[in-house]
Amino acid sequence: MQTMQLGFFNIDKAIENLPLILSGLPMTIAVSFLSMAIGMMLGLPLALMRSSERKTVRLPARVYISFMRGTPVLVFLFIIYFGLPAVGIEFTAFQAAVLGFGLNAAAYIAEVNRAALNSVEYGQWEAAQSLGLNYRQSVIGIVLPQAMRIAMPPLTNIFLDLVKATSLAAVITVPELFQKTQIASGRSFDFLTMYTLVALIYWPLCILISIVQERLEKHFSRFVEQK
Repeated sequence: MQTMQLGFFNIDKAIENLPLILSGLPMTIAVSFLSMAIGMMLGLPLALMRSSERKTVRLPARVYISFMRGTPVLVFLFIIYFGLPAVGIEFTAFQAAVLGFGLNAAAYIAEVNRAALNSVEYGQWEAAQSLGLNYRQSVIGIVLPQAMRIAMPPLTNIFLDLVKATSLAAVITVPELFQKTQIASGRSFDFLTMYTLVALIYWPLCILISIVQERLEKHFSRFVEQK
């Protein structure tokens, strides 16, 4: 039987190993969404702390954000998965990946949220105060909805980067796309075809996210124009 070859890309081996590689896609999606959820939950409080006038509140947030943005996420994954067991704290590979990516993403999300919150006109805060709203009510009811319109594009970009960064989870044995590709590469001995194949899987996945991002931008821009 003749082998189907397209330059350096072996089509037969790609088709043969595609189910194995795609079996890691649900894990990639799960790690991406859960990590983003953690980042979103922590990002807003960090942004508010970072913008606080109290030094005791602002300084811890600044240190956290600086540390997370200034250290490679791969190093942080190793700290969580391989380092913490030395002090009696153990996580599964999946838990370590979600926690590591989530805590790292929170720092970038916090800076996006802070910039978005600061971009809202101060008059909006004054209007909320004149209505008798407290700080929490002002943030949730008045300022945050306006800030989210501004933060949406960069937040989507962070998620896009997060999806691609999940390939790093392969080094702590999370069975996601790239880890399955490594198995397929070792089985087929055709590393170039397998790594090209997984790149062609990540590509449309990221294109799909970009399409969603564009539609969200148009949706929120419509409200901005009507304002």
